[in-house]
Amino acid sequence: MARPIEIVQGNEPVPNQTIKRSIRRYESEQDWFKLLFRVRGSVIPAVMPRVLLCAAFALGILLLYSRGWPVASPILGSLVPSLVLGLLLVFRTNTSYERFWEGRKLWGSVVNLTRNLARQLWVAIETPQPGDYEAKMAAVRQLPAFAIAMKLHLRSELPNAELANLLTADQFAKLRQMNNPPLEIAFWIADYLQTQQTRGTLNTHQLTHCLETLDDLVDALGGCERILKTPMPVAYSIHLKQLLMLYCLALPFQMVDSVGWATPFLVGLISFAVFGIEEIGIEIENPFGHDPNDLPLDTICHTMQQNIEDLISLVPGAGRSQSARVEESPTKAGL
Repeated sequence: MARPIEIVQGNEPVPNQTIKRSIRRYESEQDWFKLLFRVRGSVIPAVMPRVLLCAAFALGILLLYSRGWPVASPILGSLVPSLVLGLLLVFRTNTSYERFWEGRKLWGSVVNLTRNLARQLWVAIETPQPGDYEAKMAAVRQLPAFAIAMKLHLRSELPNAELANLLTADQFAKLRQMNNPPLEIAFWIADYLQTQQTRGTLNTHQLTHCLETLDDLVDALGGCERILKTPMPVAYSIHLKQLLMLYCLALPFQMVDSVGWATPFLVGLISFAVFGIEEIGIEIENPFGHDPNDLPLDTICHTMQQNIEDLISLVPGAGRSQSARVEESPTKAGL
C-alpha cells in the first residue's frame, strides 16, 4: 500500500493534513479580504446617500469653524446618548434577525415535509389500474409546486412558468385566478389522498399520516404569512430614523474643535456604521424577497424539485419483488 506523500521542511516531515490545513487557512484569508471589499450584497449602496449627506454637513460646519464662527458645542454629545442609540439599534437588528431565522426554519420544515410526504405517496399508494401511475406522479409533483407557489405568493407574484411545468394547463389557469395558490394545491393533494383511500389503494392510517403532514405544510405557509404581514411598527421605525439623523448631524459640532479637518471623514465613518446597522435590519426584516440578503428561495425550491424527480425515478416495490423471487427460488429448485 502506497504511503502518503510527505514534504520535508527543515529536519521534520510535514504531513498532508498539515498542508491541507494551511491551504484552507490561506483560502479563508483570501475569502475574508474578498468579502471586505465586496459591494454586492452589502448595505453600502443603500446608506451611501445618507453618509455623504452627513459628511457634507460636517464639512460645512468645519468651514464655518475655520472662519471663526462659534459652532463648536461639545454639549450636543448628550443630545442623543450613544448607549441609548446602541440599544435601539441592537433591538432593531435582533428583532429582524429573529424574523429572518424563523423564516429559514419554516422553509426548512417545508423541505423536510415535502420529502416525507412525497416518499409516503410514492411508496404507499398502489397503482393497479391504467392511468394510476401517471396520476400518482402528477400528485407527487404537486408537492414542489406547492413550495414554488408558496414562494411566489410570499413575493406577491403571479404563477409563472415554474408552476406551468409541474401542473396541467387547467390547474395552472385555475391558480392564476386564486388569491392563495398554495392553498389550492394543498386542496388538490388532499383530494387525491381522499380519493385513493376511497378506492382502497391507501389505508386509513396512511391517509391520516399523510393529511397530518399536509397540515404541517399549510402551517408553515401560515407562519411565513405571519412574518410577511406583521412588519415592524411604523412609529418605532420613524423614531429610530429621527434619532439616527439627530445623532449624526450633532457629531460635527462635538468633534470640530478637537479633530479639525478630519471631522468630515470621522462623521462619515460613524454615519456609515450606524446607518449600516439600521439598513441590515431593514433588509432582513422580510426574508422572502429578491434581495441578496434574503433567503435563497429559488435555490431551495429547485433543490426540492430535483429531489422529487429523483424519487420518481425509483420503482416502488422493487425490493419486495426481489425478496419474493428469492423466496420462490428454493421451492423451484426443490421441484
